[in-house]
Amino acid sequence: MKNKIILSCLLAVGLTGCTESFLDITPETSLSSVTFFKTQADFQQAVNACYVPLRTIYNDRSWLLSEQHSDNTYYARNTAFGATEQQEDLADFSIPVSNGLTTNTHVLNQYRQDYLIIARANQILALIDKADFDATEKANLKGQAQFMRGFAYFELYRYFNKAPLQLTPVTTREAAAAKMGTAADLEKIITDDLIGAAANLKPKSTQEAGRATSGAAKTVLANLYIIQKKWAEAEKLMKEVVAEGNYSLIPDYNNVFSTSTANKNNAESVFEVQFQEGSNGFNGTFMYNFLPRPMTETELKTLSGTSNPQPQTGEGNNIPTPDVIAAYEAGDLRKDASIGYITCATTLWEGKTYPIIKKYMKTHSLNGNHGMNWPVYRYSEVLLFLAEALNEQGKTAEAATYMNMVRKRAGLANTTATSQADFRTALIKERRVELAFENKRWHDLVRTDTYKAVITARGEAIKKDPFSYYYQRGYTLRSNSFSVIEKYYPMPADEAALNPNIK
Repeated sequence: MKNKIILSCLLAVGLTGCTESFLDITPETSLSSVTFFKTQADFQQAVNACYVPLRTIYNDRSWLLSEQHSDNTYYARNTAFGATEQQEDLADFSIPVSNGLTTNTHVLNQYRQDYLIIARANQILALIDKADFDATEKANLKGQAQFMRGFAYFELYRYFNKAPLQLTPVTTREAAAAKMGTAADLEKIITDDLIGAAANLKPKSTQEAGRATSGAAKTVLANLYIIQKKWAEAEKLMKEVVAEGNYSLIPDYNNVFSTSTANKNNAESVFEVQFQEGSNGFNGTFMYNFLPRPMTETELKTLSGTSNPQPQTGEGNNIPTPDVIAAYEAGDLRKDASIGYITCATTLWEGKTYPIIKKYMKTHSLNGNHGMNWPVYRYSEVLLFLAEALNEQGKTAEAATYMNMVRKRAGLANTTATSQADFRTALIKERRVELAFENKRWHDLVRTDTYKAVITARGEAIKKDPFSYYYQRGYTLRSNSFSVIEKYYPMPADEAALNPNIK
């Protein structure tokens, strides 16, 4: 029940003790916020808890709602396994909708994880100003809570374009059923939180690795401004991030993404979700989610390098489509760094050799347990945001300077686009390949209002040639495939049953 979820969120931040890493949170206790939140260590522990749901979101869900719900990836249908309709409905644009509500589990869980972050941040923000400890550290902790709440509302804004407004701790059953906020309401919350976060947070040069920074807050806010077409505001923020000097493009695209134990929070990282291989519960499994199935232990070992690989059954997800593979220009170094191939001898698909997301295929020690971080924002996207904001203000020549920095790293010549319209098209293509498989594509299709045309064409292509999209020859897609191509997700039906304001 919604009120129970929210109240459990509050208990989860009522924790004692310091930790060696902000990945850690200590077990729940019966302490109340009134007795617990007193010292810097108390608030530090509470802020740590705000980051925790990000691991669930990025390990289990964002790629389903963003990347696989676009023309970049698809699932690898394993007819011997049976249906996994919750994932398929997202990839096939056939999620069940009734009166603006859906029963899709992944939509529900995304919503709940975002509100878990919001509930924890609300508790901090309601109390931290009254606490007595070092002002600089207090500002940094407050900024992290502001960033996390603003980021969670930004997620809700992009997925649903509306959401209940929870800005204070929930203390009663009645308060759990908050009123529905419009897109404009969410934009104000996000803007206020991220402006506050940018002012309070430390820059990357002095912030603990992995935590939100002033540069990260400005980047998320610029992302919102770009959706709102506030080009001048986005330009200003992105030029500030560039001028910081805290970020740079890593010369070799192969080295941009972390391994299970190294290269984390590197020079190009603006914000990334922290994972840690091992038995402490901070590990990721997304590499395994992205594998075609079935796969033998020998085949898996060529990718994972573990000493105890296990056969992979079920159904694979997030398999690169022929469309995204074809989107790379000849000579683009990012193609081989991003996309690899694996032959699965026992698969029923006659093609046998599947493309895989190579940028996340890193060797590690434990089967089904790895520590690669997930890149949420990288410096290359800052440069592409800046290029887009400049071009939309008619400054196409200046915009090309920043996009060409990204292209040069990819081994490509400068863009040939000189008109505003041509540059706009070129930039979206550049974003597609530079940020492939990083959960950007669906949101780009939505904000450019091209989602309907692109996804309709994708559906027709799959129906015409299902074999090229990893179906067995002669397979016929479900009759409801590509019948629900909507700009935003419907609200979760389970939450609407608990909050009458959700409609």
